[in-house]
Amino acid sequence: MGSEAELRDSAFPSWGLGTKHELLDMHDREGPMANAVIVEGVRTPFVKAGGPLTDVPAPELGRMVVRELLDRANLDPHTVDELIAGNVASPADSANVARVIALRCGMSRASIAHTVNRNCASGMESVTEAVARVESGAARCVIALGVDSMSNIPVFWKKKFGEKLFAVVKSRNLAQKLGALGRFRPSDFQPQVGIEMGLRDPVSGLMMGDTAEKLARTYDISREEQDEFALRSHLRAADAWKEERLSGETMTAYAGRKSMPVEQDIGPRDNQSLTALAKLKPYFDRRWGTITVGNACQVTDGAVALLIMDEETAKIHGLEPLGRIRGSAYAGCDPSVMGLGPVYASAKALKASSMKLSEMELVEINEAFAAQVLACLKAFENPPEDCEAYEDRTLLGPLDPEILNVNGGAIALGHPVGATGTRLVLTALKELQRRNQRIGLATLCIGGGQGAAVIVERIAA
Repeated sequence: MGSEAELRDSAFPSWGLGTKHELLDMHDREGPMANAVIVEGVRTPFVKAGGPLTDVPAPELGRMVVRELLDRANLDPHTVDELIAGNVASPADSANVARVIALRCGMSRASIAHTVNRNCASGMESVTEAVARVESGAARCVIALGVDSMSNIPVFWKKKFGEKLFAVVKSRNLAQKLGALGRFRPSDFQPQVGIEMGLRDPVSGLMMGDTAEKLARTYDISREEQDEFALRSHLRAADAWKEERLSGETMTAYAGRKSMPVEQDIGPRDNQSLTALAKLKPYFDRRWGTITVGNACQVTDGAVALLIMDEETAKIHGLEPLGRIRGSAYAGCDPSVMGLGPVYASAKALKASSMKLSEMELVEINEAFAAQVLACLKAFENPPEDCEAYEDRTLLGPLDPEILNVNGGAIALGHPVGATGTRLVLTALKELQRRNQRIGLATLCIGGGQGAAVIVERIAA
């Protein structure tokens, strides 16, 4: 076999690209910034943690979806300049999971990859960073990936347990080992569950569910309203699958020892009812709370990948753009009301793009909690004083529920934390395409007190 450079050169003509140098010269041209376009996207089914994807770690989830993306685009992996992965539950054995995925899916060793973590918006961060790389001319072709295997978030042991275990390992004879073992106490064997640790904000000291309870009280959102919203999420997601509206964005994933096919999301319940939801007990505030496992997002495994190119490169490859990012913004807010992040970020993104919420034909808000989304809807109409929209009330305003999360949301589909932001962008673009509409908003709250928002624009064929 020849060198990697020779292999890369030989790959270009076989894909109808001309010479390598003709493509690389695109970076050297002076002129306006490149237009970044999203040409393809796909995701694995979203599967409840502990389900069929439980034995598929994040690097493999990412590899599967990136390979599927490249196959759908009929693209040589060596064509990709860079891979950016949003990931929160970072695997201990894959510190930069983006690089592991890039190499395992066949990208060149000369390509680059990095992992980003903006908590719940990590997947959206991968998209906005990829767009920025292409628009700056630093890359022609970038994969934006969001991935998390929440089934594989580890259980931790207390530091004292580790110290005592190390003493056992260091023991040189049986007497020393027995002495070291004798120092263990029952309390040493109480594990710390990683996912619960991650759901507690270290600044406010609140669990994410506690912040949703605070919003429910502040905005007077009843348990019944939350359950009704949760039911709508399930019924809309179930209908979307029945009508094959989600199948176009989803691949078949093969999982487990027998490589059983997983063909659709495992989470939506078409038999969900208000009666069943009403029977669930509050999870965070056991006595006075309204947040239950039924009106909160599901803990989920999944991966989503988008292929982002400059327009000229997309034309060379014969790829029709699906859409573009018209504008984006990240905004901070009080961590104790982190669920209002979409209000702050959406106002900022709309203002920067000289647009208004009333112009959006479709809106995706991540359903971290039903109370959180319902609070955002009320805050859209009456923004907080420290929000961009407080002085300019035309930026936000009432949101028609008929254009919100039309295919269901995370309460039904699940929230694989690092992947959700990428899914919101993909789902919005695919639904705009299906409806023959042009513009939409995708936004989500971020644990720790932030919000993220992108304005997506479909490019008509």
